[in-house]
Amino acid sequence: MPEVWMRGPVDGISPLLQPVAHTLLQAQEEIHALLVDFSDAQLWLRPAGVAAVAFHLQHMAGVLDRLLTYAAGHALSDQQLAYLAAEGQPDELLSVGLLLNKFDDQIAAAIAKLKMTDEQTLTDARTVGRKQLPSTVMGLLFHAAEHTMRHAGQLLVTVRVIQDSV
Repeated sequence: MPEVWMRGPVDGISPLLQPVAHTLLQAQEEIHALLVDFSDAQLWLRPAGVAAVAFHLQHMAGVLDRLLTYAAGHALSDQQLAYLAAEGQPDELLSVGLLLNKFDDQIAAAIAKLKMTDEQTLTDARTVGRKQLPSTVMGLLFHAAEHTMRHAGQLLVTVRVIQDSV
């Protein structure tokens, strides 16, 4: 099957935001395929001290949620800040399935947000974090996609190293 961007536009999303949707959906597909045989017992392994697979899955979901919040012009909630603080903290209750479900939920939320985004708002100013760093709606949405794919790449390498060492 061709990559997502070669399958045509995602229904209901502005042509200007198709690259964001394509990137998020491609990351989702690659991560699911990568983790088919990955065990829960391997989630918190950190070969060579790199971030654990669980961290990447938590972080990708969390970052999407946070960046979509900023793109909407809102500050983070206490719940979002608590999730951020917990990212990377070993939790034996987490499973590959649970983490993938959370990630899938955030991808679905991002796609829904993209469908509701008016092209006329893409250059609207937005701020990020406590320091109120400058960005735009478009900047936040594109960063959500590229940041997700960056972690997908790191996740791919970590999974391969773990599986090759077993």
